[in-house]
Amino acid sequence: MTVSQASAAPGGFSPPGSRKDVEEGATLTPRFDANGLVACIAVDAHDGRVLMLAHMNAESLRLTLETGEAWYWSRSRSELWHKGATSGQVQRVVEMRVDCDQDALLISVEVGGDGGCCHTGRRSCFYRAVSLDPVSGEALLGPAGP
Repeated sequence: MTVSQASAAPGGFSPPGSRKDVEEGATLTPRFDANGLVACIAVDAHDGRVLMLAHMNAESLRLTLETGEAWYWSRSRSELWHKGATSGQVQRVVEMRVDCDQDALLISVEVGGDGGCCHTGRRSCFYRAVSLDPVSGEALLGPAGP
């Protein structure tokens, strides 16, 4: 997969066009937010389980498309992040989808190493369920189901 370098837009991506072009067109024209990011949800390519939510800037999106492996932008470290480069949990992209207004991505991945994705050592970053205590009205966290 390669990205057209025909434009001066970030990462070589063309700027979003008309609403119809964005929603129905055949060209990826990501709508990066004010910080230059789009949200990216990674799911397991085999069972569809949500693994993590991260962000991509134009460079990490371009690298992901070109290498077939997930690259993200670390907001906490302000740097590119090749998922799995140090942990071995490299995410090989099987499919990438974009939402209707091109400001969010969904990638199906095969995870290397031990199959984990969360820095806590878990397979998924979404390991806690949120519930509302009916007495106190407080939002509580508990273990998520399978």
